Amino acid sequence: MVVKFNLIAACCENMGIGKNGDLPWRLKNEMAHFTNMTTKTQDKCKKNVVILGRTSWDCIPEKYKPLVDRINFVLSTKKLDLSQYKDTYAFSSWDEIVNKLKDSEFRQRYEDVWVCGGSKIYEDAMDSKYFYRLYLTRIKKDFECDTFFPKLVIDNIQRISDLRVPQGVQEEKGIKWEVEVWENTKVPILN
Repeated sequence: MVVKFNLIAACCENMGIGKNGDLPWRLKNEMAHFTNMTTKTQDKCKKNVVILGRTSWDCIPEKYKPLVDRINFVLSTKKLDLSQYKDTYAFSSWDEIVNKLKDSEFRQRYEDVWVCGGSKIYEDAMDSKYFYRLYLTRIKKDFECDTFFPKLVIDNIQRISDLRVPQGVQEEKGIKWEVEVWENTKVPILN
């Protein structure tokens, strides 16, 4: 069984991804793209796993926790009690997450793994041997941000096409955005 991390993020022109624990923009269609990618499975009996850092988890309004129709993994160095949430697990390390994903019984429950932030979580995932693809929405406007997407190492990735994402430049509320799909070329995916 092979574990593959798909990363999904949206950033503005300065690579910003957040401000004061929230998104600096509200783009309904772009958010629908995120929901579609992280929720949709080929096997209707399975769900996708979403991995979030504790700060990203804390930024989700209570009424939207956990992210519905997905298995939520929250990575935190602090002890978390998430027992009140269905299909939600707390982990203190990436090794714990990978062990859970490789567990033969748990493997029957999920299809894809989506890394959903924040900044350090994205960086760790891209540095791991499990990094497979990055689905990056480029918001073609500058927003004031205090959290940023990590620097992309272009030597290690190549842009590919994926017909599951909106094609070409989209426009919403006068803001243009486009989804780029990048695939890891350097590190082989290992079991």
